[in-house]
Amino acid sequence: MESLILLFHWIYSFFIFAGALYFYIQSRNPKGVPMYEYFIAIAIPVWSGIAYLSIAFGQGFLELQDQTVYFARYLDWIVTTPLLLIALALTAMFRSSKNLTLILTLVIADVIMILTGLIADFSDGINTYLWYFIGMVCLFVILYVIWYPLRRIAQQKSEALSKHYRNTALYLTLFWFCYPTVWLLGPSGLGITNEVFDVASFIILPIFSKVGFSILDLYGLRKIGVRI
Repeated sequence: MESLILLFHWIYSFFIFAGALYFYIQSRNPKGVPMYEYFIAIAIPVWSGIAYLSIAFGQGFLELQDQTVYFARYLDWIVTTPLLLIALALTAMFRSSKNLTLILTLVIADVIMILTGLIADFSDGINTYLWYFIGMVCLFVILYVIWYPLRRIAQQKSEALSKHYRNTALYLTLFWFCYPTVWLLGPSGLGITNEVFDVASFIILPIFSKVGFSILDLYGLRKIGVRI
């Protein structure tokens, strides 16, 4: 089983680095989209691929008495999930002034959410669910910022931007609810699903929530950008 798990991470790294290359090629013809949007889109899969490579090399996890803690996932998420939120916030603020307070709120809440998840993974008993609950509170803070102030900012700019923002925000929201659900059902939480399902889920979800999100986001921004 261990060799299968390592193979999963090699496959993930291939697809995620291919995504970074795709965004680099797109950046050569930006079509009115600022270069920092492409930089974020490239940085996300590059860092995620590096973090998951450590698991593929047999280094990014710890074998505990009753479970395996894949700490490299958290090294991935502590960088890439704030970047995803920054990308979404910049989409809402496309061609308008940037609200740093909202961006910092997203980043700080997200960092706390990821770190409490890591602590929960090393905890047992009621402490596991206490840290999980704190992380979920942070997730709902993030969702509030995404769906209230940021959505209003996008609405004030144009109908095209408003529609694109709603689509990307909904896409990211759906996948971000999958993460804590898979975590809770897996070996780190209730133990309903096994390790192979847990690993496969955390291979598939990041491909769609990272590369998939950036493909969707840049596609919409490039369409809007050429109109301006």
